[in-house]
Amino acid sequence: MSLRDIESAPARTASGVRRVALAGGIGTLIEYYDYALYGYVSTIIAPLFFPGQDPVASLLSVLAVFALSYIIRPVGGIVFGWIGDQFGRRRALLITVVGIGLANTAVGLLPTYAVAGVLAPLLLVVVRIAQGFFAGGEVGGAATVIAEAAPGDRKARYGAFVPMGTNAGFAVASAAVGVMSGLLATQQLESWGWRIPFLIGLPLTVICYLARRMIPDTNPHLGQSGKHGFPLVSALRSYPAALLKATALGIGVQGAAYIGSTFIGIYLVTDLNYPRSWVYWLTAAVTIIAVLLMPLTGALADRIGSLNVALIGLAGYALITYPGLVLMDFGNFALAAIGYLAIVVNMSFLQVASFTVTPQLFDDEVRYTGTALATNVSVVIAGGTAPYVGTWLVRETHDLRSPYYFVATTCLIGLIAVATMWKRRTPVSRTAQR
Repeated sequence: MSLRDIESAPARTASGVRRVALAGGIGTLIEYYDYALYGYVSTIIAPLFFPGQDPVASLLSVLAVFALSYIIRPVGGIVFGWIGDQFGRRRALLITVVGIGLANTAVGLLPTYAVAGVLAPLLLVVVRIAQGFFAGGEVGGAATVIAEAAPGDRKARYGAFVPMGTNAGFAVASAAVGVMSGLLATQQLESWGWRIPFLIGLPLTVICYLARRMIPDTNPHLGQSGKHGFPLVSALRSYPAALLKATALGIGVQGAAYIGSTFIGIYLVTDLNYPRSWVYWLTAAVTIIAVLLMPLTGALADRIGSLNVALIGLAGYALITYPGLVLMDFGNFALAAIGYLAIVVNMSFLQVASFTVTPQLFDDEVRYTGTALATNVSVVIAGGTAPYVGTWLVRETHDLRSPYYFVATTCLIGLIAVATMWKRRTPVSRTAQR
């Protein structure tokens, strides 16, 4: 059975499915609020934690910590995949959302280098590693519970709640920093104002936790048969092709998305010298537009197939990113906004398709682990590295359009994955068809 032939899901109440989708999506908001927030304030905190004569070198150090937090994510995916596949999705998702939120809040309480010396960057690294560990079990789990709850003919429109939540996190983070940037003088922002958005993460965590408590266990009998062993071993042994395809598709998703959602905000401020507060609000605006389009692209994916929608997103990134970067370089903020929106809107297609396809490749007993592992490995390869690679390319090549080549490479890998799924008509697991 092909990816488009998922038509036999059992009847579930519409309100119940919406509740699961909403709770799953809201929970992902705190994860990406955290990651986006760190990226958005990186130009502010770089000299505070990594002081030096070269501001670009300080920025690269902060972005290296950003990338480092992603390396631990596959470990978190394995641990929480085991919990989710053996003891229930809900338990794993409650732990991850609390862990991410507390680590995010801790960043706002850290001493700077001027206060604690070398201990300050060390503490920053420790907290970011903790965030990455908990984040490793977050999105894959949310995508899993929604895929299991949604009826077969509406998997994409409900699956859209996952990227809606993740990108809403980006938008809320950008708006929070934008408010602080607009209300405070530069000296105040750099002294203590940057901490406030991190501390706001604590009440957001409470909200997300309460929402997650509403999620029922979509597979209450997981782990009772004892036939599948440790989920990671089972996934690697029984689903190597599915893992490879999902990871390759994820590389296309993460590389393009993180250049758009994280790097470009830094790029507009650091390389093109647009006002910082303007860029924060622009980032929030274009992200919200993309989020508002996701229910429509989800409905489109249910109609024409998720792989076709993934193709639209990948081709859009590959064709539009370069001219979008050119528009940003005219020194006109309106043109920069058009270029930014033209790039970011493609994630409305690509992310909805990816989060719909990936969970359907695995059976119940390994679905959480398989989805989390593929998502996190692709994030390590192409997501967490994107802002660092983009900044490094501009610095080393002196070519303001050079980040495009990173996007083009990741999109090509994603296109190969889609082509392979088309060619072989990748089967969906029997349990995902329900």
